[in-house]
Amino acid sequence: MYTRRMPQALIYPFALGDRSQSDLLGGKGANLSEMVNMGLPVPPGFTITTEACREYLRTGKLPASLLDELDKAIAGLEKDLGKEFGNPEKPLLVSVRSGAKFSMPGMMETVLNVGINADVAAGLAKISGNEKFAWDSYRRFIEMFGKIVHEVEVEEFRKTEQRVLEANNVNSIQELDAKGLRSLGEDYIKIIEIHTGHPFGSDPRTHLIASIEAVFKSWNSERANLYRRRERISSDLGTAVNIQSMVFGNLTDDSGTGVAFTRDPATGEKGSYGDYLEKAQGEDVVAGIRNTMTLIDLKGLLPSVHAELERVMQLLEDHYRDLCDIEFTVESGKLWILQTRVGKRTAEAAFRIATQLIEEKKISIEEALQRVTGDQLAQLMFPQFDLSAKATEIARGIPASPGAAVGEVVFDSRRAQDLARAGKKVILVRRETSPDDLVGMVAAEGILTSRGGKTSHAAVVARGMGKTAVCGTEGISVDERGGLLTAGSITVYEGEVISIDGSTGAVYLGSVPVIASPVTAFLEGRLSENSDQASPVVKSVAQLLNYADQMRTMNVRANADTPEDAVRARILGAEGVGLCRTEHMFLGERRIYVERLVLAENEDVQRGIIAEMEPLQRKDFVGIMMAMSGLPVTVRLLDPPLHEFLPNLAELSAHVARAEALGEELGAREMGIFAAVKRLHESNPMLGLRGVRLGILIPDLFKMQVRALVNACIEVRKLGHNPVPEIMIPLIATQRELLHLRHALEEEIALSLQGTGQELQIPIGTMIETPRAAITSTRIADYADFFSFGTNDLTQLTWAFSRDDVESTFLPRYLDLELLPFNPFESLDQDGVGLLIKIARDQARALRPDFKLGICGEHGGDPRSIHFFHAQGLDYVSCSPFRVPIARLEAGRAVGLQQNTTI
Repeated sequence: MYTRRMPQALIYPFALGDRSQSDLLGGKGANLSEMVNMGLPVPPGFTITTEACREYLRTGKLPASLLDELDKAIAGLEKDLGKEFGNPEKPLLVSVRSGAKFSMPGMMETVLNVGINADVAAGLAKISGNEKFAWDSYRRFIEMFGKIVHEVEVEEFRKTEQRVLEANNVNSIQELDAKGLRSLGEDYIKIIEIHTGHPFGSDPRTHLIASIEAVFKSWNSERANLYRRRERISSDLGTAVNIQSMVFGNLTDDSGTGVAFTRDPATGEKGSYGDYLEKAQGEDVVAGIRNTMTLIDLKGLLPSVHAELERVMQLLEDHYRDLCDIEFTVESGKLWILQTRVGKRTAEAAFRIATQLIEEKKISIEEALQRVTGDQLAQLMFPQFDLSAKATEIARGIPASPGAAVGEVVFDSRRAQDLARAGKKVILVRRETSPDDLVGMVAAEGILTSRGGKTSHAAVVARGMGKTAVCGTEGISVDERGGLLTAGSITVYEGEVISIDGSTGAVYLGSVPVIASPVTAFLEGRLSENSDQASPVVKSVAQLLNYADQMRTMNVRANADTPEDAVRARILGAEGVGLCRTEHMFLGERRIYVERLVLAENEDVQRGIIAEMEPLQRKDFVGIMMAMSGLPVTVRLLDPPLHEFLPNLAELSAHVARAEALGEELGAREMGIFAAVKRLHESNPMLGLRGVRLGILIPDLFKMQVRALVNACIEVRKLGHNPVPEIMIPLIATQRELLHLRHALEEEIALSLQGTGQELQIPIGTMIETPRAAITSTRIADYADFFSFGTNDLTQLTWAFSRDDVESTFLPRYLDLELLPFNPFESLDQDGVGLLIKIARDQARALRPDFKLGICGEHGGDPRSIHFFHAQGLDYVSCSPFRVPIARLEAGRAVGLQQNTTI
């Protein structure tokens, strides 16, 4: 997995890099270098490259040259700062932070105050004149080092912490004096020594090397792997490590630490937003352990620092031309910038910021489309709470990530995962979340915490995942061990239902009904973008969808099997129907027709059943053609896997066996059905009698469908509309099948038009859904007017995967082991199935350069797959009606977007 590309320099001082080097320096290191080049107040430091990490992960040990480079880099810091690593008289302390190419907030490790030991802490106390600060920094280092390097359970530290607090008669660590903090640190060391069986050690260089290794190892932690799979980040990139001289937010009363955003990451509102904690270090803000003050509070507290921060924030946003997320520390009244990155944001914020930046002339329309995604648009289409119904609000916190979530309360992340797998909808409730809670956060409908703010771990991760989150809910008390939360006089136990509103921060008792989002109301034509009720995000969505429609070269059609589906699809912007699955017209109450047809004793009975089916088909076709007047409607002829329509053989066999055991006599019809089902039973129905094979065995069936389609078109024309039908033959594997059926269907079309005075040109094409059809497309294209790639079956047959089976058996394990980077039924396998599409495209267009090609599998609504289809020059994609706006947006984004293929 990790290829060797050595040697080269493994350490780069911040002054030698820039933001273009994120592959080598990671995103954090590249941005630190960029800020140094901009002249911003960044604590000096250096970056250990991703190459060093990959070498470590490949061999299990640090590269041979790294330690020499590390010693030289530390010596350079010592010279620049006039301090010495490990020297109590002029101590140099550093932070050791991860920093991958792509932001993975909270997924990897950080160790602060590296370089401190008991002697250095004593020296630091003497130099600073602040014993409490020195011993606080000492106990912080020991706790972080114990958790991250030695993997001591945090609960062990919490037990000791509680004993020390009780012994000192205080309620929080912040209230301990210097003696109490030193005692707490020493107790932490005892815990670590018991855990490891070895003395803790006091050598700063050893601590530094161990911290670097721990950060490298954290690249492969469970939560990091889970996050990468979710975000589709390659596992072989590795992380850089940033070594930065410490500045201390816990030093004096005019010291502190914070996180700032140049715009609101939840709503996109202009202005400065963020959190600040007095006398604290960086992890206190992110962990959400203490509730924070706002940047407005900082202005009242330290006006000159606030003014400098505002200046830096504006500089960074202008430079990056985007929302910036900035971590900062104030040490004795001086501002230091610890890192910046393009900020994670909610879907609403993404759309609003993109259009704001166009208006501010900071980015182009093309750039704006790259700042939003189809997945974000899907989030905006989610429902919201209907507050006209009775809703009992029990608390209100900070609205950290929007949406409406309803579920059973659960206090443990693993249990949340287990319940979600069992089909339960859950709300994960914690005092604060940590990176170890990621599995529960992924599984939950929403996250509720009693501590933390908009920049806490829960908030940042939830926004990145599109999960609803409410944080810093001070009105609730969470008892995780007891499995309950209290809000005033109300107690909610695990398993009881609550509803949380990530847009307002409200927490409701019980289940609150939901209503469609205003974005969905706009997309469905129920709300005008110019209406007073249209929110700013509705106007942003309208603007960007309009831009995408102007830019895209692919049409977007819908998969629609009913007139209702077709109407909704057209309202949502569909430019026709790319797949009308006629077998779906015979589900539900009509299922009996297909069952009777297949079980019919002879052809006369079959013809009678087909005659009953024809008016039903014609009526459905009329409704769909009316809804899509003037736009193409591709009708796929019947393709019913028989197991979906016939009685279950196992159940029938059990029924017959039971009757025989009881001596009961079954009727002739029952025994006839049993015999027919046994005769037609297939071990693998997906590869059996379906599609073109059914049409060849029962030719009157497909003829009936064509007849119904022609007569429906004549009726639609009489009503003043313009039908544009296309016929698609499913599951073709050879040109002989296609030629055989094409002749029969063309004859039936001509017969149906005789005497009507009507002319109707109906293109006849085929689905390409077998590998053989794809690689012999030259022959098939001679007899087809168009191809539509049925990527669901093409994926099944290429991989030899039965979708219904693998997704519940081995596929999850394959994904866990990264044998597959993603589910190939959700996003197209571009190297395998994609290669078959390329082959078919090349062969068809060698015959006719304008040969029409489309997609009608579920991949037609997947953003990553849409970009691939655009790159192959396909004419259209077809997807479910709900995903039509998403496909429109992604087809616009795909213009000029370079495609990466991985599998």
